[in-house]
Amino acid sequence: MNKLVSISDCTKEDLLHIVNLAEKFEKNPNPHLLDGKLVATLFFEPSTRTRLSFETAVQRLGGRVIGFSDAATSSSSKGETLHDTIKMVSNYVDLIVMRHPIEGAARYASEITNIPVINAGDGSNQHPTQTMLDLYSIKKTQGTLENLTISMVGDLKYGRTVHSLLMAMRFFNPTYHFVAPNELKLPAQYPEFMRKNNIKFDEREDMNSVLADSDILYMTRVQQERFTDLVEYEKVKNTYTLRSNMLEGTKSNLKILHPLPRINEIAPDVDDNPKAYYFEQARNGVFARQAVICSILGMC
Repeated sequence: MNKLVSISDCTKEDLLHIVNLAEKFEKNPNPHLLDGKLVATLFFEPSTRTRLSFETAVQRLGGRVIGFSDAATSSSSKGETLHDTIKMVSNYVDLIVMRHPIEGAARYASEITNIPVINAGDGSNQHPTQTMLDLYSIKKTQGTLENLTISMVGDLKYGRTVHSLLMAMRFFNPTYHFVAPNELKLPAQYPEFMRKNNIKFDEREDMNSVLADSDILYMTRVQQERFTDLVEYEKVKNTYTLRSNMLEGTKSNLKILHPLPRINEIAPDVDDNPKAYYFEQARNGVFARQAVICSILGMC
């Protein structure tokens, strides 16, 4: 890989390479492979975990970081175009990590610069590095990526982590349960994608109906920032709440993932359940992003 804009650009070998590298970085997180390298983190949209884990990954690898965490502190607040920002930053760094609220922004950035670009989330489209850490988390907890039953619950319409993960898993023969209110169902292109790739899936509204046979329960929050109509948001924001007692009778290997932040879709009492894995999942983001950075820069 010489960039990471979309999971659809990745082969099965690319994904497995990142997962295997992440395991190596977890064992040795400070190899200083990026001595002398400079990485720009351009976050036009708020972020905590993604931005901090990228910065941690770069610094543990011996590199340095420049950039911004709020577009209001950049020249875009003065009217500078994305084109000009990318062209300017390209003069200074070896790699660009970018989050942007507009779908396709990362693809556009990658086409106007010869500096490698990593998509750290573009609108409701994709979040490919989150998918890399999700794959690593699934492999760590299940011992395999093959033949798993994965239930995704919540905001499937705007959930870019859902969109990226379902595409990545096409190589591993998953069975999917997609659980969402009608207003937040998967956009039509994703069921079409799964039918085209012979992926087994169903869509339903009852979370309880998927718990017993799931290997992975992937919870997502309803994202207020994606709604233009707050009345619609209020209608669906409390549709699902997972509680610890709901996990009784589930499979012993079940793990609960969540890209975070959570609001109220996972009750605090789940945190102490051994099937909760979302905080460990966030920690895995450092190792997965180290793997992506080094792979793109040709360091490993």
